[in-house]
Amino acid sequence: MIAITGATGQLGQLAVAALQKTVPASQIVAIVRNPAKADALAQQGVVVRQADYGDEAALTRALEGVEKLLLISSSEVGQRTAQHRNVINAAKAAGVSFIAYTSLLHADTSPLGLAAEHIETEKLLAASGIPYALLRNGWYSENYLASAPPALAHGVFIGAAGDGKIASATREDYAAAAAKVVSEDGHAGKVYELAGDQAWTLSELAAELSAQSGKNVVYQNLSEADFAAALRSVGLPDAFASLLADSDTGASKGGLFDDSHTLSKLIGRPTTPIATSIKAIL
Repeated sequence: MIAITGATGQLGQLAVAALQKTVPASQIVAIVRNPAKADALAQQGVVVRQADYGDEAALTRALEGVEKLLLISSSEVGQRTAQHRNVINAAKAAGVSFIAYTSLLHADTSPLGLAAEHIETEKLLAASGIPYALLRNGWYSENYLASAPPALAHGVFIGAAGDGKIASATREDYAAAAAKVVSEDGHAGKVYELAGDQAWTLSELAAELSAQSGKNVVYQNLSEADFAAALRSVGLPDAFASLLADSDTGASKGGLFDDSHTLSKLIGRPTTPIATSIKAIL
């Protein structure tokens, strides 16, 4: 059986759907915090088991009979290392024979503050003795396109990424890679640096928004501090605003760029262009 943590999350749901293309639903275990949110999965025949990243005992029970695990990183920044340690310990106790983990693009050299907990998790995996693969995911196109509606409304797309190139892909692209690696043999010991085929700057993103919408949108580059302040002013929590601003600064230093085309080679098709994603949201 193949288990997925965070199976009702944005990436998790897509990973389950991708897995179902090659794996019977009855052989997929969706590990979720709230089973009520997984009713649709249960109706499809997916095995739903309740466990929280913070509960090692529950995770061990949820992983009973599981051979392979897709460990989708927790969304709780600052608590990830401890939570991932629980999952890895539970996997060891349950006899899981392979783990695929969604890390961060070039985590070992990344300028993004987000990298720290991913590196710590990678070290935990190495020490666990369980064969594993690292899915070092780049940025999701959706991360930036969430800001498209206010940008269109005000004619300005703000950020702190300068001319940094962002090689994004959609969550669906990354989910397809995760499903492939966790369901096939031969991926143990591999480190996959995953990113989109086409890279773009935030100025180019603004230009594409303008072209497709017919509304003039310009990119305004801010300092990291000013960008964080702007995000806080529209209601984002301090920590999240700081994280996003730090990530933009990291992008300005090349932290979200990769041109190896590893993702498209892995999934056997081109990644989704940002222009296609923009068209979909418009």
